[in-house]
Amino acid sequence: MSVFTAHTAETAPAAARRSIEGVRGRFGWLPTPVALMADSPQLLTGFLAASTGFEQTDLAPLDREVVILTVSTSHECHFCVALHTGKLTGLGATPELITALRAGSVLPEPRLEALRRFTLAVLDHRGAVPDDEMDDFLAAGYQPRHALDVVLGVGAYTMSTFANRLTRAPLDPPLAAHAWSPAA
Repeated sequence: MSVFTAHTAETAPAAARRSIEGVRGRFGWLPTPVALMADSPQLLTGFLAASTGFEQTDLAPLDREVVILTVSTSHECHFCVALHTGKLTGLGATPELITALRAGSVLPEPRLEALRRFTLAVLDHRGAVPDDEMDDFLAAGYQPRHALDVVLGVGAYTMSTFANRLTRAPLDPPLAAHAWSPAA
């Protein structure tokens, strides 16, 4: 049983209402994790600001989704994996790439695989990425600033994946086609 409330724009704390309306406007529906995060307006606005900042980085949209799916599968967030599978599909990602990301396995494109491995290194080493892993990332064509952009993505999506797991956010019906659960 959850102790968290799935808010609406009408029941949310006043400081969260504008954020809820903005998300609902972008999606056409209110994702339950956002409704649950609204219990802490500061978490909700912090996550939305961090994710907006991540969207404004120099990383390409497909690269950003690789970072997000890597964080989401690593943290076993069923909601984020489903949502961002839909985003990858909308970006025209290949089924092979999507399947590999969801499985946490080697990606078919070497540059994206270098990004996935670097993201895992950031997570595994809590930012203290070994030189050889940084060298591999840079050799794949990324720049030093992209390493910092990955840190921003890891931070933003660690907030959401942890909040989603803590609140036990259910998968919303619009995402059912992309349902995911971690490998046993």
